[in-house]
Amino acid sequence: MLFNISLVMFIGLATNQATTGDKVTPKMDWQNHLKKESFDSGDEKLLYRLMTPEKIEPSVKYPLVVFLHGAGERGSDNSAQLVHGVKEFAKPDSRSSYPCFLIAPQCPIGKKWAEVDWSASSHQRPEKPSDPADLLLKLLGKLPTQLPIDTNRIYITGLSMGGYGTWDLVARKPELFAAAAPVCGGGDEKDAQLISKIPIWAFHGGKDTVVKPQRTTNMIEAIKKAGGNPKVTIYPSVGHNSWDNAYSDPELLKWLFNQKR
Repeated sequence: MLFNISLVMFIGLATNQATTGDKVTPKMDWQNHLKKESFDSGDEKLLYRLMTPEKIEPSVKYPLVVFLHGAGERGSDNSAQLVHGVKEFAKPDSRSSYPCFLIAPQCPIGKKWAEVDWSASSHQRPEKPSDPADLLLKLLGKLPTQLPIDTNRIYITGLSMGGYGTWDLVARKPELFAAAAPVCGGGDEKDAQLISKIPIWAFHGGKDTVVKPQRTTNMIEAIKKAGGNPKVTIYPSVGHNSWDNAYSDPELLKWLFNQKR
């Protein structure tokens, strides 16, 4: 796998252009900041998008955000995973205030970030990570050797299926993540002790009929009983798409980038 650490901005999607007189100038889009990449391990491949800081200073290491999309964005186009949430990290004021690396992997159709039943009222974390999650963990082991990443500031967030993946991975690798922000997902309540010392801010819609709000509130209560101090935000009148509220809240990024192992 090749990593491009160039500071030259790249075009990840077809370039839109605006014409002024005889001059044609590119119309920049936030998705242009996320380069298409792939990670190969044996016969397996994980597609992902990579955003780098606007300017990489010598001898400076930067946080890494891992963004896990939902079920509707699965595929093989290496684009659909950017539909929800990622824009809030890639827009100009966020990139200026919170310079970071961000990876947004894409889960293949038919796979999950965590192989569990999303409609269930509870689940037991599988013994092994799902195939895409396993590839992601391998990628996370490689990236700090290729990029100036601050390994004390690796954050994970995800929505719906990605919310389940966030709970799952933070429990599998509690020593890896400095903070987690799962949105409308659910985890194994027996993992509460494992993750009790990790800063967590969870979000859910009170009227969510796809993933029960209790999947979040039960995790929060279990972590509190284990001695942790997690944050939770429930939007009483919001359904499954609580990610719109969560990622548009400027306090989330402020909180997230303030965390350090």
